[in-house]
Amino acid sequence: MNVQPWLSKIDENTNSFQTAFGHLNESELNWKPDGKTWSVAQNIHHLITINETYYPVVKGAREGSQKLPWIASVKFMVRFFGNFILDSVEPTRKRKMKTFPLWEPSQSNLGGDIVQQFIQHQNELKNLIQSSSDLLDKDVIISSPANRNIVYTLARAFDIILTHEVRHFNQAVELNELRAKRASA
Repeated sequence: MNVQPWLSKIDENTNSFQTAFGHLNESELNWKPDGKTWSVAQNIHHLITINETYYPVVKGAREGSQKLPWIASVKFMVRFFGNFILDSVEPTRKRKMKTFPLWEPSQSNLGGDIVQQFIQHQNELKNLIQSSSDLLDKDVIISSPANRNIVYTLARAFDIILTHEVRHFNQAVELNELRAKRASA
């Protein structure tokens, strides 16, 4: 399977984050208007955290150690779950979503190097996708790292990951704009 569209999207997402937030200092990255809102740094940390939970899933698929539930044999359900999750992370953010506890970002202040950490993570993600072309060719089905009964194809997982990054980029941009507005008031 041609992985280039995903690799290009990773580059696009990485450049967007670097351009929008790479110049912010630690205080600006960790600013939030209230205790319920994630800071820019927490949004970025959340993306790194969630994306990395897919690494062992892909490794399990490669090694054949992944134990899929019976529902993975029902193609309609695999498509349904994949499409449902992809739709739920669309960048429009019409609905606010609560994340699974394992994907919650750190509640403390994060270092000012979080953007650099994200860039490094994106390179690792590119390597994961490139090394998964054989699994993609086989249309491998995986379980969600958050719930083994939620199943979708690995290709759909990569779509979900990259779409989710755009969703949180938009959220972080809005937050940074609010920070800048309040700082200049």
